Amino acid sequence: MVFVAGREPQVALCATAGLLPLLKELGADADRIFGPAGIDAGNLNANSEGGLPLSSYVEVMERAARQSGRTDFGLLYGRGFPASGHGLVGDIALAAPSIGTALRQFTDLFPLHQEASEARLVEEAGLLRLEYRILDWRIFERRQDAELTIAMFQNLLREAYGPGFRPEEVHFEHPEPRGRAAHEEVFSAPVFFGQRTNAIMFRPGDLCRRMPGTDAVRFARLAAKAYRRRLPSGRLPLEARVRAEIRSRLPDGSPPILEVAEALGLARWTLQRRLNEMGLTYAEAVQDVRKTLAESYLRQPHLSISGIAQLLGYAELSPFSRACHRWFGASPEQIRGSFSLPY
Repeated sequence: MVFVAGREPQVALCATAGLLPLLKELGADADRIFGPAGIDAGNLNANSEGGLPLSSYVEVMERAARQSGRTDFGLLYGRGFPASGHGLVGDIALAAPSIGTALRQFTDLFPLHQEASEARLVEEAGLLRLEYRILDWRIFERRQDAELTIAMFQNLLREAYGPGFRPEEVHFEHPEPRGRAAHEEVFSAPVFFGQRTNAIMFRPGDLCRRMPGTDAVRFARLAAKAYRRRLPSGRLPLEARVRAEIRSRLPDGSPPILEVAEALGLARWTLQRRLNEMGLTYAEAVQDVRKTLAESYLRQPHLSISGIAQLLGYAELSPFSRACHRWFGASPEQIRGSFSLPY
């Protein structure tokens, strides 16, 4: 992809590789899935150097799950997605001289594959966490994207460590779905929902071990190509980034402004001033996020009211109930009852 200022965040078109055959296999109408997003399915070309709007891509995945009747659509798509399907970024990782270099290059360069997103490698208690999240708050419903991406990450790790690779844990930011058997089958590891970010946790082993497909000449050529490109940065409005940081922290309680400011690389007073310039306070941003998430979660009948309160950072049910009366003029139970169909 080529960075162009002022346009929507993009995902590399190679991310659609295998999508049309899978939809056909499931008996889903590709035009009904792609059409509402303004995408001509007939023009999709996984070998193209182009991209498509990330919001449209995520929307397509959610619609595919509904149209196909497969709530595990993201997992189904992701588990069959080859590590090379990450395009240039995946090719660099596969040709890297060592596992450690492959993982670092992959996380550092991931925005070249998918803008307004981040992949991070974090050491924690003797394990490595390969994390993933979309930074754009405006891309809201994104369960399928999260599950397919973490399944893709597992495929990359199996390329590095061998087919016997098994993670220690898997984390997802979205609430627990109605059924989780598919998750346990795909990852063969404990799976946790309502977490701060999406992540796959694993034992690092020998990070100096050679990658199976290491190719020094190819690696140097591809890395030079990648670093000639401009990594997208600073394209998301601050308001969207603030809400994204708030969202990721709510399961741990109402996030302090200092914590969010530090995550954005700003001083607290600078963040407050810049929000005030937009006519927004930090407290209002927190309430906006909670309100939007509350409406989404209340549309999911398998989630308990008390569980939703916890996901929104409330220690008790009563403040959540009061907030619902303030936002919607009704109790959580009344709001849920007003939805004729699940979201």
